[in-house]
Amino acid sequence: MTGQPLPDAEFDEALALVNECRDGHGAVPRSAPPTRSTPGPAPAPQDTPHAQAAPPAPSTPPAPGEPKPHAVTPWPAARARAAQAVPRAGGEPVAVPLDEALGMTLAAPLTALTDLPSFDTSAMDGWAVAGPGPWVVQADGILAGHDRPEALGDGEAVRIATGARIPRDATAVLRSEHGRLDDKGRLHALREVMPGQDIRPRGQECRSGDHLLPSGARITPAVLGLAAAAGYDTLSAVRRPCAEVLVLGDELLTDGLPRDGLIRDALGPMLPPWLRALGAEVTGVRRLGDDPEALHEALTTSAADLIVTTGGTAAGPVDHVHPTLRRIGAELLVDGVAVRPGHPMLLARLRPGRHLVGLPGNPLAAISGLLTLAEPLLRTLNGRGSGHPGGPATTTAYPASTPHPVSTPHPENPAYTAYSAPVRDDVQGHPYDTRLVPVALRGEHAVPLRFNGPAMLRGIAAADGLAVVPPGGAHKGQELEILDLPWGLADSGECFT
Repeated sequence: MTGQPLPDAEFDEALALVNECRDGHGAVPRSAPPTRSTPGPAPAPQDTPHAQAAPPAPSTPPAPGEPKPHAVTPWPAARARAAQAVPRAGGEPVAVPLDEALGMTLAAPLTALTDLPSFDTSAMDGWAVAGPGPWVVQADGILAGHDRPEALGDGEAVRIATGARIPRDATAVLRSEHGRLDDKGRLHALREVMPGQDIRPRGQECRSGDHLLPSGARITPAVLGLAAAAGYDTLSAVRRPCAEVLVLGDELLTDGLPRDGLIRDALGPMLPPWLRALGAEVTGVRRLGDDPEALHEALTTSAADLIVTTGGTAAGPVDHVHPTLRRIGAELLVDGVAVRPGHPMLLARLRPGRHLVGLPGNPLAAISGLLTLAEPLLRTLNGRGSGHPGGPATTTAYPASTPHPVSTPHPENPAYTAYSAPVRDDVQGHPYDTRLVPVALRGEHAVPLRFNGPAMLRGIAAADGLAVVPPGGAHKGQELEILDLPWGLADSGECFT
């Protein structure tokens, strides 16, 4: 695209793509490369060995007892399918105390239980006055929380605090800075006083029975405040889905420095808080190693709504996820996604109400799988459905019978907190697949970050979001969809990668 060598991360990814098709790990059959629907830089030059796109895998019959080849799912269709995998209404409603409801979803409309305010109140510190001035000021003032103060007669005033109940027959509130007392203790206005001035009348914000928010609204701090003001002690909310994380791989260490061919587990510490940010209640993290029997026992006994596995989703000698899913008769909803990094991700229905998202073992690829499949599923389980399905999802049950075509629904934007931004630089694209690239937001531009290979976390750790790069790449200035990360480093002012 620019005549320059590929960055190291993209070099690694292109090489991994070639190797996948050479050894059959994660390779998927394709017919012909799709035409580019979005203008962008050309793919990496074909005369550069490490930038060559994978050739179509040969069509060979599967071995006895093995599943037949399947079609990879386009990225938008995979997200739509994940969002449609569970009932759009989300989970069952539960009564939740206000101090435990933050981040949940209203399961019923929020209806006012009282008028707001429930009586006429003062909007300012000053004096409640009756009729025209000057006014004779009563000795005792009115504070917030006082019940039914004495009525005022014409020409009378009384000191009043913000939020205090307005005395009967008062016509206005004169702010402290707009009045003065003469040497006889009479109150004079320094500017014209209008009837009703600085009085919040009963029911100004709402009347009892008014609908304040619809079901499906996310419970934010402001919603908690509104609910409390409207008379609620508990809220009817959609139950948080439970998630369990299964960390697979004998090569993973839980502490210390990498040694003797072993590496530190990055996903065990990272996935639980990310799942909580997506609205799940994480009930446990289990480390199973490369043990098919332990995996089988975990999948058949877990009570979680969502099981998230790490690694083992390809076709290597210790990749046990597919064989275990076949063994328990799970239904595959997504088996491979046309996205880089992370294409060997999967979504399966273990039984009604129980789902599994299989993430690749490489850290950035796992994040890609989390946002591609787990986020839309959890959003729907939380009662925050996304858009309109393009039709029923095509699924396959183990054992697969025949390859099936994949349709691409066009749902309303399925990404959480998604928006678009122009990229500051050209972005290398994959020849056929969507790419998710960490970016930092600087002014009006998204700045692509280095260290964005499948096994790297340095780029995403400094990112504000992931840019959705179409097949073929994107030119400088091109608008790209951005998947937002709520803990981005936009205020730092620096791009460390």
